[in-house]
Amino acid sequence: MAISKDQERALQLIEKAMQHQMAQEFDEPIRLYKESIAVYPTADAHTYLGWTYSFVGRLNDAIAQCEIAIQLDPEFGNPYNDIGVYLMQQQHFDDAIPWLERAKSAKRYDPRHFPFINLGRIYLTKGMIQKALEEFGGALALNPGDQELTQLVEELQTKLQ
Repeated sequence: MAISKDQERALQLIEKAMQHQMAQEFDEPIRLYKESIAVYPTADAHTYLGWTYSFVGRLNDAIAQCEIAIQLDPEFGNPYNDIGVYLMQQQHFDDAIPWLERAKSAKRYDPRHFPFINLGRIYLTKGMIQKALEEFGGALALNPGDQELTQLVEELQTKLQ
């Protein structure tokens, strides 16, 4: 399927915005993501705009952008995970769980292990070590080279013995 000139331009703007964002600049990426959305709205641009908002403390705006992203592409997992993370940052752990569960089963999502890690953190915070271990185990199955997570799982297993 060929992409239109507008789609191509929108993707270029997202790439440029991400470069600025990775350099810890936030005003320019916000402008560029909005420009991308104006040219051709995508779930990716809305999600990444939300991500940028989260860096400047605008969590409610971040959640709103992710909700728009989900409307545009319900199969894109990132906005589900991101809403879960923003709710975790607001200490709304129980509200975050269903969003993270939906991220785990999304068809288009990378890095797929993130919602497992985030759910593990929630269960750890709630003192539910066995459930946390199950989630961290799921993350390790998807990303077996994560030494930090491997060490955490070993420490938690020791606590349960």
